[in-house]
Amino acid sequence: MSINRILVADDEESMRWVLSKALRKKGFSVDLARDGDEALRLIQANSYDMAILDIKMPGLTGLELLDRVRELKSDLLVVIMTAEASMKNAVEAMKRGAYDYITKPFDLDVIDAIVEKVNRAQEMTSQVTVLKEELKDRYQLEKTIIGNSPAMREVYKTIGKVAPSDVTVLIQGESGTGKELIARAIHFNSKRLGKPFIALNCAAIPKELLESELFGFEKGAFTGAVERKLGKFEQANGGTIFLDEIGDMPLDLQAKILRVLQEKEVTRTGGSQNISVDVRIVAATNQDLEEKVRQKEFREDLFYRLNVVPIQLVPLRERKEDIHQLAEYFLQKACAELETPLKQCSSDAYQLLSDHNWPGNVRELENTIKRAVILSSDLLLTAPDFPSLRRQKGSGERVANEELSLEGIVDIKLRSCFSNMDKMESGDVHTMVLEQVERPLIRFVLEKTRGNQVRAADILGINRNTLRKKIQELGIEVKKD
Repeated sequence: MSINRILVADDEESMRWVLSKALRKKGFSVDLARDGDEALRLIQANSYDMAILDIKMPGLTGLELLDRVRELKSDLLVVIMTAEASMKNAVEAMKRGAYDYITKPFDLDVIDAIVEKVNRAQEMTSQVTVLKEELKDRYQLEKTIIGNSPAMREVYKTIGKVAPSDVTVLIQGESGTGKELIARAIHFNSKRLGKPFIALNCAAIPKELLESELFGFEKGAFTGAVERKLGKFEQANGGTIFLDEIGDMPLDLQAKILRVLQEKEVTRTGGSQNISVDVRIVAATNQDLEEKVRQKEFREDLFYRLNVVPIQLVPLRERKEDIHQLAEYFLQKACAELETPLKQCSSDAYQLLSDHNWPGNVRELENTIKRAVILSSDLLLTAPDFPSLRRQKGSGERVANEELSLEGIVDIKLRSCFSNMDKMESGDVHTMVLEQVERPLIRFVLEKTRGNQVRAADILGINRNTLRKKIQELGIEVKKD
């Protein structure tokens, strides 16, 4: 991170004035202190990147203040000033942890050189730190993105093709399908590894704050802007910015994102300077952006700039062959996080997980596994350990038939089939439902009576002629032994 805010502490008013004027002219935010005690109060109350302290001041001396700084805020860079050019002062200042030591009078170019040296050193330290973290994250990510279904294999191929370039990628998929994981995989396999990966959920930030989050703001740009703040694009400079849920971005901001893509520069809120940024954009949405373009809710030109390479993540219900592997991973992860013995799922539990429709996708699966690990005291998780799945009433989900009456099963199925009753047109629903119930009932009884229609009619409690008529109307094939 670069130097932004500096504290100058000196009992000479002329020295404070000269330094503050020179530093502010170069764009730094500067606070002034007349003595060591005032400087300590400011350091305790505020966040500074660098402090320039006179060695001899009323109250706490520069060296005493340096000791307190090391205790309170060890990462604050301190430059000691002195009018006495002695080896003792220089050695003592450096021994106590000063970043540098300068002798009065000095040329202002000396301060410029120190600030530039600090910025370079911090940038290199930051890059090394980021690289270490991202290499660690990359290792974890390779274990986290799970699945060997055809759909996931296609995603892996696309990541391999697009990662080395700087093309813009648009990841589309339902909520919980792992869009941010894919964005990180693209970044970690690109030449931008070691540079920042900055993620921003456009739907999670109020519209009135989103612009300043993206582009930053200058001091005094609005009420509460007490100091300059860098936006996400500047923070991501040299790396990748992930704009999640971009479909929720207001139209006026969409125009500014388009400008970043075209001009590769941003302007902070309240500022007039254009700032160059080198950022790769990866966007994601769970919405149909093409439909939003048709509805004039999303800019067509921005859509085509984002959709250079589309990646479509299919919902979990369409790649159920990955559920077993995902469940095993989430079991291991949950047990490790909760520091419990490793648990396993029984075959009936895996069957239940496979039969579930997973409207919340991979995120729902992870939460379901974690809940079962927490609540179950057994090392083997069985179907009863997943009661929320057994109670599900959606279509395509397994119901524990032994726990429901026939009427209950019919009720669940009807609710599923007619969940959008308010949108249905008028029609003979009664006849349609009766036919669908009668057909399997008559077929079942005929199978049990081995095609004996007289016996079947007797069991059903209807006339044989009525049974014959229904067999014809319902298209039931009668098999006789």
